[in-house]
Amino acid sequence: MKVCIPTGTNEGLKARVYGHFGSAPYFTLVDIEGKTVEVIDNGNQAHAHGQCHPIASLQGREVEAVVTGGMGLRAVQMFHDARIKVFRAETGTVEDVVREIAGDRLKEITLDDACGHHGGCR
Repeated sequence: MKVCIPTGTNEGLKARVYGHFGSAPYFTLVDIEGKTVEVIDNGNQAHAHGQCHPIASLQGREVEAVVTGGMGLRAVQMFHDARIKVFRAETGTVEDVVREIAGDRLKEITLDDACGHHGGCR
């Protein structure tokens, strides 16, 4: 499974999970089975609320799940429509998240759990 985790730094497995998907400086992509790590810049981090295009940021990378501290309703809907699961992990490192998702211990974010605005998650 290939997982995308928004991070504040480009430190690979040691990077910390960023609080909100769309405004993260980086996306750390981890192929859990293949044990590979790729870090990409989020060129859209300064978007206006509701104007994030998360699928475009990950296009062509075959991501199956996203793990984040929070995500707006529109972005959650886009991922659901693309059949990409969205999970919540508010703290920890990418390495911690990989362990949690591999152990099936993360809660999936539903439309009811989405953030109302940047930093305003339920």
